[in-house]
Amino acid sequence: MTLLDDYRTYLKEQGLAENTIQTYCRHVDEYCQWYKDTFGQELVQLYHTNILDFRSYQQNIKKLKFKSIDTKLSSLSNFNEYLVLAGVQQELVITAGDRLKFQQEIASPAEIEKKDVEAFLQKVLVETGKRNYAIAVILAYAGLRVSECISIGLTDLDFQARELLVTGKGNKQRIVFINDKILHAVREYLKERNSDSTYLFVSRNGGKLDRSSVNRFFNQCSDRITPHKLRHYFCSHALEMGYTVAEVANQAGHASERTTLIYTNTSRKQMKEKSNLL
Repeated sequence: MTLLDDYRTYLKEQGLAENTIQTYCRHVDEYCQWYKDTFGQELVQLYHTNILDFRSYQQNIKKLKFKSIDTKLSSLSNFNEYLVLAGVQQELVITAGDRLKFQQEIASPAEIEKKDVEAFLQKVLVETGKRNYAIAVILAYAGLRVSECISIGLTDLDFQARELLVTGKGNKQRIVFINDKILHAVREYLKERNSDSTYLFVSRNGGKLDRSSVNRFFNQCSDRITPHKLRHYFCSHALEMGYTVAEVANQAGHASERTTLIYTNTSRKQMKEKSNLL
C-alpha cells in the first residue's frame, strides 16, 4: 500500500463522509504529483518550505482563487496531522499563518427560491416516484447531506415525536426536527416500500441506496438544482423564517456557527438591487 492508501484508510476510520475523503485524497495526490514533478522523487514527508512553494505555484502559475488554494492547504494540514500520528514525521509544518485570507463569498438564497424548490419537488414526484420525492423533501426541508439521508435507518424516524436521528460527519449524531411535508412524503413512500433492509431508502434490489442514484434523479429533473443547493436553500430559508443561527447550525449539523453565519448574508440579487439605489 502507498502512503496515500494508508491515509485513505485512516480517513475512513475517522468516520468521514466519502465525498470528504475523496476531496482530501485528491488534494494530497495533487501535491504528491507536484512534488514528484518538481523534485524528481516520491514524497516522504512534508516540509514547510515546499508547502509555501506549492502555495505560490497555485497562486501565481495556476492563478487559482484564494478560496480554492486554502481548501488545498486545509487538506494538506489534515494529511500533516495524519503523518505525525502515523510516526512518519514529528512536526506539524503547516501553520495558520500559511493559510490565505479571503472574503467569504455570499451564499445566495436567491439562486433557488421557494417556488423553484416546489416545482422541482413536484417534478421529482411525477417523473421519478415517491421514494425520490421523499429524499428530495428531506434534503430541502431538513437540511441533510446526501450521505446522511441515504443512511437513515427505519428506527431513526419517530413520527409521533416528529424527530429524526441523523448520523453526520465524524459519526456524530444529532436530532433533527421534521415538518408535516416530510412526514407525509415518507409515509406515502413507506406504503409501497418492499424490503427487509434496515435502511429507510432502498434500491431496486432492496439494498441500501447509493448516492449516485440520488444524483441521477436530480440531474434528470433539473439542470440547476443539486442536493447541495437544496441544503443551502434550507439554511437560508430557515433563517428567513425566524430560526436562530444556533438552531440552523444544529439542524444542518454545522461544526461551527460561523459556517451558518454565511447564510445571513444579503443575496446577490438584493445586493444588485441596492446598488441601483446609490
